[in-house]
Amino acid sequence: MSSAPEVTPLRRPSVVDELVDALRARILTGDLAPGSALRETDLSAAYDVSRHTFRTALRTLAAEGLVQIVPNRGGTVAKLERTDLGPLFELRTALELEACRLTLERNGGKLPRSVHLALNALTNTCKAPHADWRDVAEAHARFHEAIVTESQSPRIIEAYKRLATELNLFLVQLRPVWPLKRMIDHHRKLVRNLEATGDLDHLRRHLAEGLEAV
Repeated sequence: MSSAPEVTPLRRPSVVDELVDALRARILTGDLAPGSALRETDLSAAYDVSRHTFRTALRTLAAEGLVQIVPNRGGTVAKLERTDLGPLFELRTALELEACRLTLERNGGKLPRSVHLALNALTNTCKAPHADWRDVAEAHARFHEAIVTESQSPRIIEAYKRLATELNLFLVQLRPVWPLKRMIDHHRKLVRNLEATGDLDHLRRHLAEGLEAV
C-alpha cells in the first residue's frame, strides 16, 4: 500500500485575513461607524494592500453581514435598521431559547459554572475604570455563547456562531442607549430568574428588551 501524499500546512493568516481582522475590529468597536463608506482608494493605500486584496476582504465582511456592497459604488459599513433586526432576533431567540432549555435540563435546573463565570467576567468588564466598549461587547457575547454552548447541541451551537458578528454589530449600535450598569443588572436578573423558575419567558423578555433599546 502506498503511503499518503505529504501535505504542506497552509500558512495563515494571509494578507486578506489580516485585513479582514483589522476592518472587522474597527467596525465592531464603532471606529468605522454604521453607514460610513469604505473607500477603496483610501483604505487600500492606508493598509498598503492591492485593490484586489481590499475587494476580497470586503466580500468576506459582506458574507459576515458587517458590510454592504453596492455594484459600482463600493462598500459601506452595514447599518442594521429595525426591519433588519427583527428577523435577526427572531432567529437568535429561537436558537437561544432552545439552547437554554437544554442547558437547564442537563444541569438540574441550574445554569452551569461556565455561565456564572461568564456573568462575572461581564460584570467585571463593565465595572473596570474607563471600560472599553469592545471588551464589554466581547464579554457580553461570551455570556450568551456560554448558555448556548452548554446545551451540548452541535447544530444549535454552529448556527448560533454564524450570528455572532451580526449580533456584535447590533451591540455597537446599542452602545449609546444602554449604560454599563444596566448591562450588569439586566444579565444578573436574567440568571437569577432562570434559576429560580426555569421559565424561558425571562430569556425571551431579556432578548426583546435588547431589541427595543435600539
